[in-house]
Amino acid sequence: MMGSAKAHYEGIKAFSETDFTDDLKKIDVPTLIMHGDDDQIVPIADSALLAAKIVKNAELKVYKGYPHGMMSTEPEPLNADLLKFIQA
Repeated sequence: MMGSAKAHYEGIKAFSETDFTDDLKKIDVPTLIMHGDDDQIVPIADSALLAAKIVKNAELKVYKGYPHGMMSTEPEPLNADLLKFIQA
């Protein structure tokens, strides 16, 4: 990831201080929420578990031992699950 330390800090500050609840409530299409339970950057309890309760028609898929950058480290199983969800 490119960018200055200040840019990274400002980005993290912005998304951690923003309440997306109203936006999440507006989602009305089937939604797959994918999250690794070993995410040390965005804890699952503070993100995916909450989002899955708010988004209508949400399916939560938790990946045991997967980190924050799971799409880079584990693309095959994630892409397979995403494709399966899209085709359903």
